[in-house]
Amino acid sequence: MERGANALPDLLFPARLVRQNSAVQTGYRLVHLRNGVYSVRSLAEDETFHPGIGPVAEAEALYVRQLGLPERVRETREEFVIWDVGLGGAANALTAIRSVSEALNGRPARLRMISFDRTSDALAFALEHVDALRYPAGFEVPLAELVQKHSAKFGAGTLEVEWDFVIGDFPALLAKPPLKTQNSKLLPPHAVLFDPHSPGKNPAMWTASLFAGLFRRLDPQRPCSLATFTRSTMVRAALLLGGFFVGVGHPSGLKEETTVAANRSELLDEPLGRRWLERAQRSAAAEPLGEPLYRQAPLSPETRERLQRHSQFSRTLPSR
Repeated sequence: MERGANALPDLLFPARLVRQNSAVQTGYRLVHLRNGVYSVRSLAEDETFHPGIGPVAEAEALYVRQLGLPERVRETREEFVIWDVGLGGAANALTAIRSVSEALNGRPARLRMISFDRTSDALAFALEHVDALRYPAGFEVPLAELVQKHSAKFGAGTLEVEWDFVIGDFPALLAKPPLKTQNSKLLPPHAVLFDPHSPGKNPAMWTASLFAGLFRRLDPQRPCSLATFTRSTMVRAALLLGGFFVGVGHPSGLKEETTVAANRSELLDEPLGRRWLERAQRSAAAEPLGEPLYRQAPLSPETRERLQRHSQFSRTLPSR
């Protein structure tokens, strides 16, 4: 989508949206990273979004390339569905849209982006600072529509995009029984960009029950993979207990490892093996969170037994 291709209506003018919301004015600030790129810092959470190499570079490494999004969208005849968990300033979603669009080479495709967050404040802040952040440029109209209408439809080259923004408590949403697809915007995803605040700041987003609820939303007939920035043993154990197969993720920025998970083991390049399970059993901080309260503890006997019974460790896998 070309910048300025559509005139911004007064109702959707991003700067006006931000000025009317004092929470946006005080809740975030720009951060100049060491490599010269700007990112956004949440003052309430005391965390910077994409702190290592910046929003676009991190999104490309962690989500776009690691999940093979351009290739998978090209190969999928149906609408490709991405769940963007932790919309923030929309860097992950926009980087995915741009990368897929550029890789299509004129071939038509359809993408459904479903973003989740507790607030649209970070997105409104990003719209106020397009010149510094750069990555929202060209998408001001659909982003402003997301802030106000919570949905947008637009074209990015030959890619047709339908974007829904679900505002609210994600754990509470997943705790509800899954709705029938035809009556809900929550279509089962092909890929999940899992990027909430860290377990220490937002423990409710990293519990074993949340990942079990997320796994229940997947279509067993639809291959789905998830990527996230952490290599935490407790998070990997929570994903396993939730029903996922879990693997070692590629480096991203300052992180030597990240984490990938999937509903099919063949989607993982490097699945966790028995050696990881042995290390987890010796760790003092491996027990998954059962409550939305951050703490560190060794594996309980029940969790240890459940992990040992997981089909990922009952077959011959790499020993990592």
